[in-house]
Order: sequence, then C-alpha cells, then structure tokens
Amino acid sequence: MCGLSGEMRFDGAEADLGAVGRMTDTMHERGPDGSGLWSSGPVALGHRRLKIIDLSEKAAQPMVDDELGLTVVFNGCLYNYGELREELRAAGYRFSSTSDTEVLVKAFHRWGPGCVTRFKGMFAFAVCERDTGRLVLGRDRLGIKPLYVAEDGRRLRFASTLPALLAAGEVDTGIDPVALHHYMTFHSLVPGERTILAGVRKLPAATVRVIEPDGTSTEHRYWDPPYTRGALPEHAGLRAGEWREAVLDGLRAAVRRRMVADVPVGVLLSGGLDSSLIVALLAEQGQDGLATFSIGFEPAGGEKGDEFAYSDRIAQRFGTDHHRIRIPDARLLDGLEDAVRAMSEPMVSHDCVAFYLLSQEVSKHVKVVQSGQGADEVFAGYSWFPPLAGVPRERAADVYAREFFDRPHEELAAILPPGRVPEHDVSGAFVRDHLARPGADTALDAVLRLETTAMLVDDPVKRVDNMTMAHGLEARTPFLDHELVELAAACPAELKLAHGGKGVLKDAARRLLPADVIDRPKGYFPVPAIRHVDGALLDLVRDALTSRAARERALFRQDYVDRLLADPERDRATTGVNTLWQLGLLELWLQTHHL
Repeated sequence: MCGLSGEMRFDGAEADLGAVGRMTDTMHERGPDGSGLWSSGPVALGHRRLKIIDLSEKAAQPMVDDELGLTVVFNGCLYNYGELREELRAAGYRFSSTSDTEVLVKAFHRWGPGCVTRFKGMFAFAVCERDTGRLVLGRDRLGIKPLYVAEDGRRLRFASTLPALLAAGEVDTGIDPVALHHYMTFHSLVPGERTILAGVRKLPAATVRVIEPDGTSTEHRYWDPPYTRGALPEHAGLRAGEWREAVLDGLRAAVRRRMVADVPVGVLLSGGLDSSLIVALLAEQGQDGLATFSIGFEPAGGEKGDEFAYSDRIAQRFGTDHHRIRIPDARLLDGLEDAVRAMSEPMVSHDCVAFYLLSQEVSKHVKVVQSGQGADEVFAGYSWFPPLAGVPRERAADVYAREFFDRPHEELAAILPPGRVPEHDVSGAFVRDHLARPGADTALDAVLRLETTAMLVDDPVKRVDNMTMAHGLEARTPFLDHELVELAAACPAELKLAHGGKGVLKDAARRLLPADVIDRPKGYFPVPAIRHVDGALLDLVRDALTSRAARERALFRQDYVDRLLADPERDRATTGVNTLWQLGLLELWLQTHHL
C-alpha cells in the first residue's frame, strides 16, 4: 500500500517541503485514497495512502505521535500487527487507531530500529525522532517494498519510486557504467544498491539505515539466511515426506497471514502451480466466493496467448468468482508505453505489460491480491538451477554465469561503445563475491541464496510492485514469507530439484491440485506480440533507438543497433531475451522519463 517520500537537510537549512510535495504528487496512483505532508526544521515527509487496514482518517500519514516524539511514513503491511498490538498494549502503550502504521510507531519506540526483526510482512518506512534529530529508514527482508535514495553533502531525499526523486529535481541522471554492465548481463536487472542512474541508489533489502543530523549514517543488515542444512534444528533429519508436510504447513501459514485486510483480497490466477496452490489453500481455509483473475493475449509467432484452460479448471474446482481478461493487440502497444512509464527502473520482461494491464482491470474489483511470484527462486524452479547439482562449491560462479548471464563480459565491446564498458567484469565479480560468502552448503545453495536475496528483489518483486501499484492495487506474495524462505533454504537441494524443479512444492500440492496442473511445463505470462519484436512494436523500438536523444546519448554502438534493426530476431540472450528489445526498452525508459 501507499507511497512515501522525504528529505533531510544536513547544511542547516530547512527541508524543502515543495520538493517533497512534488515527489508525493507523482505517486498518486500508489495511494489514491489520501495524502499528507509534514515538516519540522531539516526534515520533511510526504505520503500517499491506499486504504487497506483501518479505513478511517485515524490511520492517515504522516503519522505523528507527540507523546513518543516520533513521526512515521510507511508503505506496506505488517501481517502480524494484531499480535504485536496486543503485546505492546500489555506493555502499557495506548492506541487510537486499528492500523498497522500505529503498531509500527509504538514498536519502534519500544524496540528501536531492531523492531524490524519482529515484523512479519512487507514494508519500507521512515521514522523521524524528534529528540535526537535522527532519521531511520528500513526495508523488509525480501525487498518487496521499494525505497530509493538520492543524496549529496547537503541533503538526502528518498521515495518509493525513482521517478518521484526525479520530480524533486537536482538528481545526477548520468548512466552508471557498472549498472549498465549489470543491465546487459542480468537481462535488465540491476541488483544491490545501484540503479541505472548514477545519482540514485536503493536502500538494500533487509537493511535499516540510521542517519544522524550531521549526515553521517550507519547501515545494518538484519536478516541473512545461511542456506545450510542445520539452520533450523527443529527440522534436522526430516525425511522427504516430512519436508513436504513442513513446506505445505509453511505456505498455508503464509497464505493465511496475507488475508489480513479491511477490504476483500483476491488472487492473480495464472493456472500454474504457484497461483493454483494459493487458491487451493485459501479454499481449504474456508474462503468462499474468492475473486480470481487471469489474463490472455492474442497469439503471435506461433505462440499461444493465454492459459485459460488451466485457470478455468482451477476456478471451477474451487468455486471462485473468476474473471477472464482478454487483451486485444490494439490495447497492447498503449499498455506497453504506460507500463514503461510506470517502471521505477527499466525492466525488460514481457511480464511487465501483462501485469500492468491485468492490474488495471483487477483494480476495478479489489484493492488487494495474492500472487505466486518468488516460488521459482525460493524452490529452484528455473532452468539454470539443475546444472548446479553436484557442482563443486568453488565452480558455482562459472556454471551460473554460463547458464544465467545474457552474454560474457568479452562480448559487450561489440554492443557498447568505448568508454561504456568497464575494464573488468563487474557483473561476474558481483556474483563471485556473493557466492563466496560464508554459509551455503552446496553450489546450488549459494546460487539460491543469491537469487532469493539479490536477483529476486530487482526483477519479479520490483516488477509486481511497480505494475500493480500503478493502479492502486496491493500485491502480496506468500512464497516470499520470510519464514517460508528460511524453511526452503534449509530444505535439501535434491528435494527442490526433483521433478524438474520445485519438487518438494509439487509433492506438497498433489493432495490439492490435479496432476496435469502440477506437472505441466513451466509457463509464464504469455505475451507473444512482445516476445517477437515486429509490426508496431518494432516501429516503436526503431524510433527510440534512432532518435536524436539516443544518438546523442550513444549508449550502444550504432553499427550493432543497425544490424539488429535489419534482423530483429538475430540475437537473443542465454535466457531467451530479445537483444533488440533489451536495448530498445532502456532507451524507451530514459526517453519516457525525459532523461
């Protein structure tokens, strides 16, 4: 839910409330139900509200607690806010609302920045302490809720979206060469704290940052699952069947937690294993008349454009109030341009436009949905995981690079002009450094840790947040419940790799779902017209890459661009990403945001 923004000055000046107001206004879609601004000397905060828990004005933000000396802006949901409120009430705290925001305020006062370890949910927040002058920023364990930062020696600004920071002005919009290398290596995602813009960073997932009035700061990473078999002693020595039951119980709890709301909660139902299992578990828990939603497109290039046969079957089996949404090609191009506008960072996946258009329709019916994102990273469902089975730990980086990277460092010189390619393989170094960290019993464990705690944050998680919140729709992802992730991290690798990937999850689903849904080939949101760059989409990409802005920016070698435009299907990355689309999307995003 919501969008937050703020500024903290370090040079003795008062915070620029006008700049914070501009940032807040750009996030109207994230929070169409209300807005607020607050300032006190060097600090100003802004908020856009999407009403999900406590629909009254008592839950409005920024939330000021004069008695405790705290002012808070918060984006997300604390699913265990009810239990925390009772614990805090027993400790003497009084509440004037039934919101999770107020629980966050009291929890911060009671436990300080360490309160994050008690939260079960998704969140990004800023807390201003009146008596110390400190500002504290925090982000959830899996980075489900975003938080972008731009700072110099005079001030720090932060917001839920990157375009909001641009609206405030005075951002270094030069291209970060390391981030560009990542973009061209990791099929558009830029992991860690970087963004494609040199002047914008992200607060990393699972991190709390404390900023002092003079601008000095400290960061603390408060969650880092070890990915070892002994990490959860209570599960040591479990047999395969017992792991299956443990995973099902963990997912059952995660799904139940994400029904907490004062408005109806639906499900994005693709008809695949992950979303179907969510529907099955909700039905098991007595959810009647559950609203479910599926999307389909017109076929193209010999590819089918929908999976309605599977989603219909699940909807009928569990008696949901099912909505089929079919998008004609005539809407696709406009939807694509709007999806690019909604991206905080350029995201090449064709799923983006599907999520954008689906969310546009779903938001007419509900304000909250559960979604199956994250299961493939957590339970080893992608094609690049099986080749890691049995690989020596020290060879993990080499195998992962071969299976996952779009292209090796050496090939970038043919795509990027001189001066745009870092001298060293910075993307390979990022992966090697991450995989070399202590913990992780096997090569696969190390890669799953990288995928779940880094890559996942800046691809499917960000994609879902950006596209749903563009329509004031909150998406909740039970497969990214941190307790379920910890359980999966401790589960033996061979159980996750069984049955072609996600084996333990598939076995857990067999008592609930039809075999043909569980065992069918992995599907994605099918958007064939974007996977094949031709027609109006090719015209859009050509216009972007041959524009004056693109030529002046000179991100890519012109001879390489010309060859791709002459033969749009000539080059695909290791994972199947169309290279012309990868280049075109980045230029489209930069031009859309007037950079």
